[in-house]
Amino acid sequence: MGKRLLFSGYRSYELGIFKESDPKVAVIKKLLKSVFTGYLEEGYTWLLITGNLGSELWGAQVWTALKAEYPEARLALMFPYEGFGEKWNENNQEILQRIVFSADFTEPTSHKPYETPQQLKDHDRFMVEHSDSALLLYDREFEGKPEFLYQRIENYAADHPYEYRLLSMEDLQEAATPQN
Repeated sequence: MGKRLLFSGYRSYELGIFKESDPKVAVIKKLLKSVFTGYLEEGYTWLLITGNLGSELWGAQVWTALKAEYPEARLALMFPYEGFGEKWNENNQEILQRIVFSADFTEPTSHKPYETPQQLKDHDRFMVEHSDSALLLYDREFEGKPEFLYQRIENYAADHPYEYRLLSMEDLQEAATPQN
């Protein structure tokens, strides 16, 4: 089994993105393609995501597209609880279902519907402990939901050989700048 990369980041609304056609999505995907290619070249074969709208689903789309060039690439979609995404609007549910269809492995870490925030904490712990490193589309200067996972990763890395990388707003700005 190859190395496992945990990926997460901002939700779409945290980036002010409300349509898949937003030009910012293309910039994010461009950056992720470049970074993911590096991880695949290093021997990572699994991308682990939760299925959150925004960064994770765009990352899953990019990773899946890279399977043409890297047939060993695998996608694991690990929901935090049973029924994840069922209350989303129809369009968002369709986006999620396309990712579910393209995933190589799909399973919730809790086989109960959402009951308590402890399920989310347990899920984050599971995801970190079952990956070899992490990549977050997260800039510490721009707070958001990824902060909780970032804290879990940082604490885990303090006591374990675990690498992680943050993609910042500066990284996105560089990706948006046309090359001369």
